[in-house]
Amino acid sequence: ALCDFFLFPKMKIQLKGRRFETIEEIQAESQMVLDRLTKKDFQGCFQAWQRRWDRCVHSQGNYFEGDGLI
Repeated sequence: ALCDFFLFPKMKIQLKGRRFETIEEIQAESQMVLDRLTKKDFQGCFQAWQRRWDRCVHSQGNYFEGDGLI
């Protein structure tokens, strides 16, 4: 899933090691991280995703490891 490769890691980096007192605080900080994402961030994500699926097609669906794209 795209969120696993792009969105969640970006959020985790920004929120790592922080403590929040309320759910509202978590929601507000998460929203700020999302608001800082740029069009370029999404374009890079989709280009990397396309390279991954091209590699999958090229390998005819066989397992491969270490694509180095993340």
